[in-house]
Amino acid sequence: MEIFKYLEKYDYEQVVICQDKESGLKAIIAIHDTTLGPALGGTRMWTYESEEAAIEDALRLAKGMTYKNAAAGLNLGGGKTVIIGDPKKDKNEALFRAFGRYIQGLNGRYITAEDVGTTVADMDLIHEETDYVTGISPAFGSSGNPSPVTAYGVYVGMKAAAKAAFGTDSLEGKTIAVQGVGNVAYHLCKHLHEEGAKLIVTDINKEAVQRAVDDFGAEAVGINDIYGVECDIYAPCALGATVNDDTIPQLKAKVIAGSANNQLKEERHGDQIHEMGIVYAPDYVINAGGVINVADELYGYNAERAMKKVEGLYDTIDRIMQISKEENIPTYKAADRMAEERIATMKQSRSTFLQNGHHILSRRK
Repeated sequence: MEIFKYLEKYDYEQVVICQDKESGLKAIIAIHDTTLGPALGGTRMWTYESEEAAIEDALRLAKGMTYKNAAAGLNLGGGKTVIIGDPKKDKNEALFRAFGRYIQGLNGRYITAEDVGTTVADMDLIHEETDYVTGISPAFGSSGNPSPVTAYGVYVGMKAAAKAAFGTDSLEGKTIAVQGVGNVAYHLCKHLHEEGAKLIVTDINKEAVQRAVDDFGAEAVGINDIYGVECDIYAPCALGATVNDDTIPQLKAKVIAGSANNQLKEERHGDQIHEMGIVYAPDYVINAGGVINVADELYGYNAERAMKKVEGLYDTIDRIMQISKEENIPTYKAADRMAEERIATMKQSRSTFLQNGHHILSRRK
């Protein structure tokens, strides 16, 4: 992997390789962009097939956080960490505390949180060595479980997408196919049920499906049957890449809006559903409630203030829909453009400020 060519191509700022022999720590911190503020992004622990695969994942995820944080209106840049190891076998206190010292050494350029393979308890261990960590235990003034907040953001974002497709943001009477009913999706189903939506659900976990059936009167279907059901909205809330060559011909939904990451297998699938007239709520925007919530911890967590910001995802999705319609571009491109323009504006502002400061100093001389 020609890492400097890759960093230059996508304009990354920094990659930090961390190791601690005694604890077994092997980690990569990738900082993509800090134009809007310190880089915020979670720590993922995974058994990668190679060190190169781990580095590539860290880089890809860090860039994604730049766009997520920018689109969410946060004054934060994008970063991510991956720890190479089995989260079921390789965790220990020394590992996370060593990692915390590496974060502390970055002096605020990077702030972490939990992600795939890490937990609140792991963040508490990191917190022993640094304050640059969010998603810690509520006892430390944290926000606790982010799933309900993420779900609420998806709910309000779905309503904005529905307005673009149906002319009204009411979900009453709408049939919504929810793929995956884990922690986030369960809370999403609760909001949808309370508004009077009809739910069709699937999950590899039969107990999760049964809970949705019992609590919300949902209809259960097979894993591969969810794509072709008669519905108004398809809500992918499990694996990524479920909008692909195989599933798109099956879709009967007019809206795609869910909590899963990387819902489009390739960008061309976003182009394809746009041409079909399917309204897509870009995943990294609609599922940003969790990061908005933990970001509020940086100001001293206030639940009411955080939820108010999450409610703003309705307006963000609405704006993306307007850009898409006005410029006749897919919504994923509209979201990218909105995030990129915000970063570019800040870069220009900083450049102008520095130039003016230089002129003032020159005149003084």
